[in-house]
Amino acid sequence: MKVNIHPQYFENAQVICACGNRFTVGSTKEIIHIELCNKCHPFYTGEQRFVDSASRIQKFQEKQKTAQAFIVKRAQKKEKRKQQDNEPKTLREMLMSIK
Repeated sequence: MKVNIHPQYFENAQVICACGNRFTVGSTKEIIHIELCNKCHPFYTGEQRFVDSASRIQKFQEKQKTAQAFIVKRAQKKEKRKQQDNEPKTLREMLMSIK
């Protein structure tokens, strides 16, 4: 086996959860930060809640608002075009509409 190719192993690596819970495991990293543990994960606690660490829900809602605004703008443009199409554009069309 080759010598000095394996990473250093820490017997007492600290795992720190976002809820404040700490525990010790063996790992190649000395300190590990996590978002969920067995004390705060909905599966273990039995409570229903959204876990949104990357702001995915907020990003989705912003995309929906942007899409809705785009749809409204497009509808306004169509209405404006309709009104412009109903108006005579040339002298010939104006004369034709008078008859």
